[in-house]
Amino acid sequence: MTRLALLCFALCALIAAGCGDDKTSSTTPANADSAAMTGDDAKAASTATKPKPKGTIVKVVDSDYGRVIADRKGEAFYLFDRESTSESECYGNCATAWPPLLTKGKPRAGTGAEQTLLGTTKRRDGKPQVTYAGHPLYYYKDDTPGNILCQNVDEFGGLWLVVKPNGQPVT
Repeated sequence: MTRLALLCFALCALIAAGCGDDKTSSTTPANADSAAMTGDDAKAASTATKPKPKGTIVKVVDSDYGRVIADRKGEAFYLFDRESTSESECYGNCATAWPPLLTKGKPRAGTGAEQTLLGTTKRRDGKPQVTYAGHPLYYYKDDTPGNILCQNVDEFGGLWLVVKPNGQPVT
């Protein structure tokens, strides 16, 4: 009888030890990592999971017309003086020649630009177009970064003008 009790005790001890090892080994590393992740490590981990901002960047660049607003590559933006509100009036052939500046998030001010002057307006197709000081912004199809080809051009019933950092057109 003593031998049988001793055998049962040993068997139970082996079973308990086997279960304990699995449980301990599967939770200990995770707990150890969590406890060790403090200060800079925790900050780095939370920063790595934050999504990058998606909004179009508007910045200020030097040009032959003084300081003007442009995209991150330095290509200037225009306003259409026929538009007296933030609602775009440039569609069809106009939008082919003067593509609207669209954004996939809240527009962001780069160097020299004013965040408070940035906004959006909804185009007929529902896409958000960037505004600056209430003016919808456009590219000119043949411009390149650093080359402004159509300042003060009369086309599609109004003047196309590059924009100063304060939101006013260059005249």
